[in-house]
Amino acid sequence: MMKRTGATIALITTALFAPMTSVAAQCPNNQQALGTSRVLTVNPRTFPMVGRAQYRESLRLNKREVVLTFDNGPSYPYTETILRTLAAECVKATFFAMGNNASEDPEQIRRIAQAGHSIGAQALNPVSLTSLPFADAKKEIDEGIRALNSAMQVSQRATPFFRAPMLQMSPQLIRYVTSLGMMVWSIDVDSRDWNDASEDQIVENAIKGLERSGGGILAMQDIQPATARGLPALLEELKRRNFRIVHVVPGQTQAGVELRPGQTPN
Repeated sequence: MMKRTGATIALITTALFAPMTSVAAQCPNNQQALGTSRVLTVNPRTFPMVGRAQYRESLRLNKREVVLTFDNGPSYPYTETILRTLAAECVKATFFAMGNNASEDPEQIRRIAQAGHSIGAQALNPVSLTSLPFADAKKEIDEGIRALNSAMQVSQRATPFFRAPMLQMSPQLIRYVTSLGMMVWSIDVDSRDWNDASEDQIVENAIKGLERSGGGILAMQDIQPATARGLPALLEELKRRNFRIVHVVPGQTQAGVELRPGQTPN
């Protein structure tokens, strides 16, 4: 849990990105489920920035492997609907929580964790970090991490994954976040569900992008009703097209670090 004087984040001391051998998820209530094909263990210290929309590297995925991510939540009832859909297909995802939303609905954050999904941090508010003075942007990041960890139980600590609102990060902010031992996530494919898209458009955008890239990190938002409604169709289409879902987790060797006010990038 966080002290008011700092934010607890996780440091990773394991080796390189390495896939864990995993049998496709068993789904006793749905024998035709999409499932989670494998778990990918990552080391933020070794690959601190992922997502080819902005960075040179992405997660080390095989062809037609997809990582599902959801931003800006939690937001009831949409996050709850998404969780039910994922559970029905035995699929694991990564949720990047907005700090204020986590504070307002800590129980939803705990349900995400209890369902076995990964939870990463965003800022405290949905603001453009690059439009703020560095000190203010840093405070947004610190407070977002603090709020998320405060919403979670000690046994369900957040992962050391960070994604900026609207993906807006300056080199100085990247240095700051990575100095905390956190991995900065961008995306490979955008569902564009933020653009007043319908369910059909979200599915079409996602599938077209994944077919073009051969897979990758797919960005969605769990604050959008159309995303919640369209997710069952998207998962069905991924299954029909033989895409496979990968769940990303940090290495198991972790240590808490206190982030003190005034800390600067290395």
